[in-house]
Amino acid sequence: MDVLINVFVALHIIGIAALLGGFLTQMKAMGAGTARFVPAMLHGALTMLVTGVALVGLNQADDHPVNNIKIGVKLAVLVVILALVYIKRDEEKVEKGVFAAVGGLTVANIFIATLWT
Repeated sequence: MDVLINVFVALHIIGIAALLGGFLTQMKAMGAGTARFVPAMLHGALTMLVTGVALVGLNQADDHPVNNIKIGVKLAVLVVILALVYIKRDEEKVEKGVFAAVGGLTVANIFIATLWT
């Protein structure tokens, strides 16, 4: 079971990398006001959602302790990210504030995952 959990952790990290990487590639365009949500950002967020849910289930099935409050906060942040990216995914230009919010929430989610013990 530990190997399966580690595989899902790796996939979860790949999802966050796609989301954050998509944001970082558009930083210059954000300064110019032409940033847009690239497909990698949506796919990364969806990957995070699916693998995160799987990780909670696998950890609970393996009798590992799960901090449900932390998971709930991370899920709420991810739902906001997903909503923003999904709604604005087809627009040629995304407002700077919305785009910056997605980047900030992504970084916040990383810090919640790593610093909240």
